[in-house]
Amino acid sequence: MPAKSESSRQHFERLLSTSEGVEELAGRLAGGEAPRPPRFPGGTRLDADAVAKRWTALDADASVRERLLGEGGVVDPQAYSRNIENFVGAVQVPVGVAGPLRVNGVFARGDFHVPLATTEAALVASYHRGARLLTAAGGASSALVNEAVNRSPAFAFRTIAEAGKFLHWALSQLDRMKAIVSESSRYARLLDFGATGEGNHIYLNLEFTTGDASGQNMVTLATQRICDFLLAGSPVAPRRAYVEGNLSGDKKASAQAFNSVRGKKVIAEVALPAPLVQRHLHATPEEMVDYWRMSALGGVLSGTIGVQGHFANGLAALFIACGQDPACVAESAVGVTRFELAEDGALYAAVTLPSLMLGTVGGGTGLPTQRACLELMGLAGEGKSGALAEVAGALVLAGELSIIGAMAAGHFARAHERRAREPRRGNHP
Repeated sequence: MPAKSESSRQHFERLLSTSEGVEELAGRLAGGEAPRPPRFPGGTRLDADAVAKRWTALDADASVRERLLGEGGVVDPQAYSRNIENFVGAVQVPVGVAGPLRVNGVFARGDFHVPLATTEAALVASYHRGARLLTAAGGASSALVNEAVNRSPAFAFRTIAEAGKFLHWALSQLDRMKAIVSESSRYARLLDFGATGEGNHIYLNLEFTTGDASGQNMVTLATQRICDFLLAGSPVAPRRAYVEGNLSGDKKASAQAFNSVRGKKVIAEVALPAPLVQRHLHATPEEMVDYWRMSALGGVLSGTIGVQGHFANGLAALFIACGQDPACVAESAVGVTRFELAEDGALYAAVTLPSLMLGTVGGGTGLPTQRACLELMGLAGEGKSGALAEVAGALVLAGELSIIGAMAAGHFARAHERRAREPRRGNHP
């Protein structure tokens, strides 16, 4: 969409006010002949000497170093050795608890106090309100209905005929590709793969399971081994080959997951009696459905992928607290919220999340504070990733109920003003 002329003119005026004119401003953008700064002493070492050299190079105020590296900032630097490069300290994010959140799941059954790490005032309070409502109703039904992590290697050929010969051969190699993955990994398993042709290009969408790990790195390594096999045995040598052709949807919102799954697909639902909705959310089921309907159309008009209120809020806070890859919120927060009025006047609410990328082993899940957050829910380690996914689904449902209730009742702005701007006094339920 082109920029509007008046807003563009005003922006250029602001830019020019910082310089002597267009030519001087252009000169800034072109850069200069200033000498290059010294090389930063990076690397993966976390010992005291390596960290001290980095801080010397930063030439920062001592108070900055104390806040990032001082007492309470880092428990044990060596605990981060597989998770960071150029280490100089750790950032603390406040953690609050929402719940207890009752989950009636296939893998998650019980009441969970869910840790949420955020700097956004009112976020934990909103999810806490929704969790209390779900628990008062007997809990949310939450089910992990599918799972697969994908990578999409891409191959470029000279002609579509060459691409066809390659694909015809590759489609007959599924069993061998499965064996290669199983022989080289304790946890990764190849389920199947699909193919997409575009001109003389072929994309293979490989689908894996990865045990209890989120699995992005695991499937990358497995895909590279598959690519090595395909390149060695193909009847037609591709001109170029890449381990990821950007078809998988990794770390970006896409509509593709709705047709299958990426990560873990979870559906959560609840039926809420009208008196319970009014008591906790100060709105009627009819008002909730009316707002949901209008907001769903607003999402369609704006071109969103999926229709929902704020999946990203709860998932980002949960991911940061529990050692997940925060960048995966970009894809995990794609989904659908649906509200309906039941025949008995109750509010039926459901959320569908087709691409939850999370795990309970690997990545940042073993870091000290992140492990503690998983342990707080009893969801640390092997055999717990399905339960974590179902808790995440129920948490998202709690957040949708709370925010839509605030919108329907006209309390949304007031709640943010009270919690984010006014001095805090006492405890707020």
